[in-house]
Order: sequence, then C-alpha cells, then structure tokens
Amino acid sequence: MSKELIRLQDLTMEFDGERVLDGINLYFNDHEFLTLLGPSGCGKTTTLRIIGGFLTPTSGTVTFDGQVINDLPPYKRQINTVFQRYALFPHLDVYDNIAFGLKVAKLPKAEIDRRVHEMLETVSLKGYENRSVESLSGGQQQRVAIARALVNQPKVLLLDEPLAALDLRLRKDMQIELKRIQRSTGITFIYVTHDQEEALSMSDTVVVMDKGRIQQIGRPEDIYNEPKNAFVADFIGESNILDGVMLSDYRVKFFGRVFECVDEGFAPNEPVDVVIRPEDIDIVAPNQGHLVGTVTGITFKGLNYDIIVEFKGFKWLIQTTDYHGVGTTIGIRINPEDIHIMHKSEYSGLFGDYSSYSAEYDELTEDAGDEEE
Repeated sequence: MSKELIRLQDLTMEFDGERVLDGINLYFNDHEFLTLLGPSGCGKTTTLRIIGGFLTPTSGTVTFDGQVINDLPPYKRQINTVFQRYALFPHLDVYDNIAFGLKVAKLPKAEIDRRVHEMLETVSLKGYENRSVESLSGGQQQRVAIARALVNQPKVLLLDEPLAALDLRLRKDMQIELKRIQRSTGITFIYVTHDQEEALSMSDTVVVMDKGRIQQIGRPEDIYNEPKNAFVADFIGESNILDGVMLSDYRVKFFGRVFECVDEGFAPNEPVDVVIRPEDIDIVAPNQGHLVGTVTGITFKGLNYDIIVEFKGFKWLIQTTDYHGVGTTIGIRINPEDIHIMHKSEYSGLFGDYSSYSAEYDELTEDAGDEEE
C-alpha cells in the first residue's frame, strides 16, 4: 500500500485581497505521478510553488512526511523543481550543470562522478557530458534540467508545465520519457499542465482544478468516464452536456424522450446534467434513431470527422469515421452505458452546446491556455 508523503490541509492563498486558492485539501503518495490539471489561473502553479516553498500560504498547513513545513525554505526541503524555462547555466557544459548541486553540497568527487553518469544514463544523454548546453535541442536541454533536479535524490520532483515550449512530436516523446524516468527512479512527480491529453496519458492520479478549488480527484479513466460536474466533463475531452431529469434509478429524460442509463442514487425527478461523449454516439438511418438531427458543420481530423449536428436547436459534436455532408439528416442511437449523469452545479448550462464550434475556435482556446498563471 502507498505511503502518504505530502498533505495540504485547508490551504488558502490570497494575493492583494484576491483569493487564488480556496480551501485546498489534498494528499500525495510516495512513488506517485500526480498531475494538477486546469485552465490558466486556476491555482495549480500556486499550489506547486507552495509545496516547493517559494510561496507561504495565507492559511492552512503543508505537511511533509508527518512534519509541518510551512516555514521551511526551499533549499531545506527534499523537493526539487523543474520550471518551464529550464534555467540551465549557459557557461557550463552538461556534466557541470548536472553536478552543480552536488558540488555545492561538497560531495566527494568520485560520488559526484558516479551520480552524474548514473543520471545521464537515466535521461538517455550518455556521451553528452562535455557538450555545451546551448548546442542542445529543447528536449535535450529539458532532460539536463531533469537530471540536475534528480541528481540530488529528492523525494519529490515538481514539474511546472515543463513540455510547454516543445513542439508537438517532441512533447509526445517526452511524455513517454518522463513517465519512464518516474517509474525507474521511484520519485514522486507532481506535474502541472493545462493539457488534458498530457495529464491523462502520464498520471496515476489527476487533480482537476478551477477557480482555486479542486473539482475532482481520480484515476485518469475515472475522471474521463465519470466526470463530477459540467466543468470537468467539458475540460477533459469533448462533451455534449444536456439538461435532463432523473425520473428514477436507471431512467433519465432529455429532449422529451426517456432513456435507460446505468446511474442510480439521484432523487426522483431531480434535474441533472447529462454527458454524452462525441465518440460514443452511433449514427444510424433517421427512421432507426432515438433522435433525428441535421448536420450543420464538418471538420476532417485525420482519424475521424468532427460533425456538428443540430437536434431541436441544440448542437452536438459527434466523432465518426464516416462522412456525412452538411445538410444531411441523420439518426443517432445512444447505449445506456454511454449516458453519464451528473448533479447540477455552478457550471450547469455553461458548456456542451457546440453552436460556436469551429477549427478557429479550437485554436483560440488552445492559445488562451498557453498563457502563464
């Protein structure tokens, strides 16, 4: 069973009277890869900086291995950080960049040499010892930064959007590499990102944040398949989110029709949010469909088409490998296990209608997410 390493209790943080963290309660296990995921400004980087000792919380406690460390400076914590900008020393070669902390700690030369070479092996940079860091690619520089952070053998590594500056292909490669490094070293990784795919593919545990509060904690599969509210459903992947009424266990009504589902435990006739993922919808002939709608937009995405379909004034996103042109009338069928029911929340009614969906809209939201907190 995993051992608890860090606990954040009733953590709040205010800057100039504005509350950016609002009662965070969270624990991190030893040897875990945990990701803080959320949009720009949600408080994830602030949480990371508090754990690292770069910020002191307004109230609440940070406990490390059973000891409260609120007032412990960063250099006394068994925690190292890899920042988005790698902050390498340009005048030192790869070896000396990695060895820097060990030399400051006055370790014996033989021990420094052993650890640096071990680390070069771990981050797949064997043979790069004498290279200038400025001659390296972005991905290689990042590996040097990770090696430098790990060589001191911290118990925890904090990673603040470390892949943001890399191109897409390199980012994918580094995701696999980071997961491998975490597994091989056994060090706890706490990772910050606004990239949902990154969080889902790398993490043991994902913590979804918004407005300084935790929205949901869980394994990647659980967060995707059983989102707690409309914010999580919308932020993790694409979602059609509709108003519904839970008539009774396993029966929900939306768009004037009663559907079977697999959810239970709601009050009779409770208003709910209904989530249906675009990839879970079967397109059928109009006379065989639970619902019938008209295609209003289509975007080719390589593996599939994203089509926008209007049902009774509400636009859905459906992902399909079959082409359906604009103006086509289609039917859809939805299986009970593909209908996910959520309690109403402050986010109800804000997401899930694809009226404004377009490729340009996608790019705008991605650019917005690249802003720093």
